[in-house]
Amino acid sequence: MTQDILVDHVTKLWGQTTAVADACFSVPAGQLVALLGPSGCGKSTTLRLIAGLDVPSSGRIVIGGRDVTALEPSKRGIAMVFQSYALFPHLNVAENITFGLKVRKVPRAERDDRLTRAAGLLGLKALLDRKPSQLSGGQQQRVALARAIVAEAAVCLMDEPLSNLDAQLRLEMRREIRALQQRLGMTMVYVTHDQVEAMTMADQIILMNGGRIEQIGTPDELYAQPRTPFAARFIGTPPMNILPASSLADTPHLMPAGASPNALIGVRPEAVRIGPTGVLANVVAVEFLGADTLIETRLDEAPFMVRTPGKAAVAQGQSIHVEWLRSDAHWFDTKAQ
Repeated sequence: MTQDILVDHVTKLWGQTTAVADACFSVPAGQLVALLGPSGCGKSTTLRLIAGLDVPSSGRIVIGGRDVTALEPSKRGIAMVFQSYALFPHLNVAENITFGLKVRKVPRAERDDRLTRAAGLLGLKALLDRKPSQLSGGQQQRVALARAIVAEAAVCLMDEPLSNLDAQLRLEMRREIRALQQRLGMTMVYVTHDQVEAMTMADQIILMNGGRIEQIGTPDELYAQPRTPFAARFIGTPPMNILPASSLADTPHLMPAGASPNALIGVRPEAVRIGPTGVLANVVAVEFLGADTLIETRLDEAPFMVRTPGKAAVAQGQSIHVEWLRSDAHWFDTKAQ
């Protein structure tokens, strides 16, 4: 049975420092929600508050309609996967996976049944007799996932579980985790600093900055409708270009409708075109990536990135004109910085 999560006006203070400030959000049952943000933004602290590893200074945590704010982690009905795999080196794979069940005195026959199912789901059947030192990083991560699955908890919390893996393994594991979450119908909260993980895995993203929630939305909403310059810069590769409206005074047709002269204008590098007209920009670097080219320019001394398909016929030191559709531009009130 899936369960939802409610974080209701939760604040966490460490002395005079605010780690999490009045966080309010819900995680619908059966969805994967990513807590995304830079190091120190409060995302892991928020996860620890949901898990019961830390206690809120104010506010409440509700899981499945039950206020668990004062409950210890073992009574919250959750499973957790950490950044470090936390495997016992002296136990084999099977023993690591079923360790928690054994501690809770789950009968042997049921432990074996759960182990068989989890090992089958994660391709671990041939590895059950191995010790963690005999496994690759990806295999160790699968063991940690299997340990969470055998708990058969309705809620699973993950704290940057893929950060110790190389790029190719991260790609494979994020697909596996997403497919597993959907197959089992688990409610999952996934902490990451990697926007690609959040964008490709999550039903919803909670973007945090400085202990506060910056924006909540689907991956598409955060990419297409960022509400603040921080959200605009954090989502997207390369990040959105942000310019003062004053730098476009001579090209009002590139300004979004309704933009204030004192606003900040944002435009994604992939929305920019090189043409005979537009804003004059000086090319400082060109990176050909095969499918497309990244062109770093300076526009009124401000960095401005262009992403164009294929190989662009431009060179370092050249001056070019850049433009975009008015509908592709965003504007932000300067108070939102």
